[in-house]
Amino acid sequence: MFYGFDMGGSKIALGVYDAQRRQVWSKRVATPRDDYAQLLAAFRDLTAEADAFTGGRGSVGVGVPGLIDPEDGTLFTANVPAARRQALGRDLSRLLGREVRVDNDANCFALSEAWDDEFQAYPVVLGLILGTGVGGGLVVEGKPVSGRNFVTGEMGHMRLPIDALTVLGQDIPLPQCGCGKYGCIERFLSGQGFAWLFRHFYQQTLSAEAIAARYYQGDRQAQAHTARFRALLAVCLGNLLTLIDPHLVVLGGGLSNFDALYDGLAEEVKPHLLPVARPPRFARARHGDAGGMRGAAFLHLR
Repeated sequence: MFYGFDMGGSKIALGVYDAQRRQVWSKRVATPRDDYAQLLAAFRDLTAEADAFTGGRGSVGVGVPGLIDPEDGTLFTANVPAARRQALGRDLSRLLGREVRVDNDANCFALSEAWDDEFQAYPVVLGLILGTGVGGGLVVEGKPVSGRNFVTGEMGHMRLPIDALTVLGQDIPLPQCGCGKYGCIERFLSGQGFAWLFRHFYQQTLSAEAIAARYYQGDRQAQAHTARFRALLAVCLGNLLTLIDPHLVVLGGGLSNFDALYDGLAEEVKPHLLPVARPPRFARARHGDAGGMRGAAFLHLR
């Protein structure tokens, strides 16, 4: 059995999966955000419940909203202060008496999708999250590629490519990102960026959901904005697809529910690829909110 934990700022969710990758049990509890001993105890108690349910000792994987320091295994996370600068994987391995694998939640999202029954056919899978921010993960032959600093696939902190200025205009403001730099893709391709760009061009403050609703109602501004955003997404993907050359790109996050953003995206990226390159398949994520648990559980799959 495979146990997958999705640790967030408000809840810890555990999913138990069998050898066919089917979820057979799940439970969630509130995250002890400010006490590390209580946080470890929550993992211990949930694992004990899972062991009792399965009658065995499943493998354990944990998806975390942050980065793992490759030097000492400690975690940097803003959402769970108790776990900050703690060696969560090492401490849980000792506490639970089994190897615990920890990876960031974007990698777990990508891994969950790469192990989908249909998507297993694709050797290189790039997962992109277009939500509150822009994140991503890369999976090659069923294994996440974390890189030197666990940031492989984190497209959100790449800078806007020069062709983006053709789409947005040379005078587009470059707002400061949460990372401290200017011109990060996250500020434009996230849900907040989608709404910010609409306000910039049309001087109206609307949520991404409201803009999408107007699109389907035939609103010309919303439709023009969506076409511009899709062109921007294609431009920003150009360098990434040339570098990684994935077979499949899976889109998750709130904006992925807006089909018009990626309908026809494969054709739209073609001008930004090498002439001999064919675009990958683009697909919406299949596993939604369960992706974090699934991907964490599958950190042990090969």
